Amino acid sequence: MTKEVVGDKRSFSGKDYQDPPPEPLFDATELGKWSFYRALIAEFVATLLFLYVTVMTVIGYKSQTDPALHPDQCAGVGLLGIAWAFGGMIFILVYCTAGISGGHINPAVTFGLLLARKVSLVRAVMYMVAQCLGAICGVALVKSFQSGYYNRYGGGANGLSDGYSIGTGVAAEIIGTFVLVYTVFSATDPKRSARDSHVPVLAPLPIGFAVFIVHLATIPITGTGINPARSIGAAIIYNKDKAWDHHVRYYIIYFYFFVFDITYHGYNLRCEWAKKTLETEENLEGNLIDAVGNRVVDWTVLDKTYREVKKSGHQPHRKGGA
Repeated sequence: MTKEVVGDKRSFSGKDYQDPPPEPLFDATELGKWSFYRALIAEFVATLLFLYVTVMTVIGYKSQTDPALHPDQCAGVGLLGIAWAFGGMIFILVYCTAGISGGHINPAVTFGLLLARKVSLVRAVMYMVAQCLGAICGVALVKSFQSGYYNRYGGGANGLSDGYSIGTGVAAEIIGTFVLVYTVFSATDPKRSARDSHVPVLAPLPIGFAVFIVHLATIPITGTGINPARSIGAAIIYNKDKAWDHHVRYYIIYFYFFVFDITYHGYNLRCEWAKKTLETEENLEGNLIDAVGNRVVDWTVLDKTYREVKKSGHQPHRKGGA
C-alpha cells in the first residue's frame, strides 16, 4: 500500500529518529577530558560493587547449604536468589551509571559496542581495564572479609560443572552472552525510542532481566560467566587451576559471536540495508521511500523549493489548480 500525507505542511519523513554518528576508531582527545575519567571511575566502582555483592551471595549460599554446617538443604537463597542478585545488581548499577559512562559494567558489552562503532577504541580499552580492575578489587574485598568461607567454597569462581562437556559449556556461554548483548542493543536503540515513544521503557530493566534469566539457565552448567570481568576477577583472586580452565576457549569464541550479534541486530532487525536505500532514493519531488517500502512526502524539501521559486519571481506551478 502507498502512504501519502496530504493537507498538512508540517515536516514529514520516513525516518522519525536520529542515529548517533559512528564514533572514531581512535580519539585521543578523550584523554584530556574529565568526563572520560569520571566514566572510568564509574565503571571501576560499579564492577567492584557488582562482584562484591554477587560473589558474597554465592559463597553465602554454599555455606548455608553445606551439610556439615546446616542439615537443612533448603536453607539459603537458592539458585533463584543468586540469579536475582546478579540481575538486580545489574539493574541498579546500570541505572546509576548510565548517565556517566553508559553503564557497561561488562567487557563483553563494551566490546560489542566497539564493533558497532558506538565507542572509540581508546574508551573501549580503558573501560575494559577499569572493569577488570574493579572486579579483582571486588573479589579481593570478599576474600578479606570471609577468608575461611572464600577458600572453602571455591571463591565464587565459575567453572564447568561435572557431567557437562566443554562444548556444552561453550554453547551455554555463547547463547547467554548473545542474549545479554542483544538486549543491550535493543534496549538502547534510538529507533525503538522513537517508535515506542508512547511506551516508557527503562533500559536497565530489560538488561537486568536478561542477566537474571541467563543465570537461571546456565548456573547449573558453568556457574554463568557472560561477563569476562566477573570470570577473570574471581579466577585471579581464587587462583586455582579449575578456575582458569576453558577461559581462553570461551573468549576466543565470544569474539566471533560478537560479530554475528552486531550483524544480526544491525542488518536484520534495524534494516540497515533499507536505510541505505532510503538515503539514495530521494528524488526531485521530495519523495522518500521509508524502511518498509512506503512512499512518504517530505514537506521540508517541497516547502524549501516552493519558497525559492517564489523568491525568483516565477509563479510556481501547482498540479490540479490555477
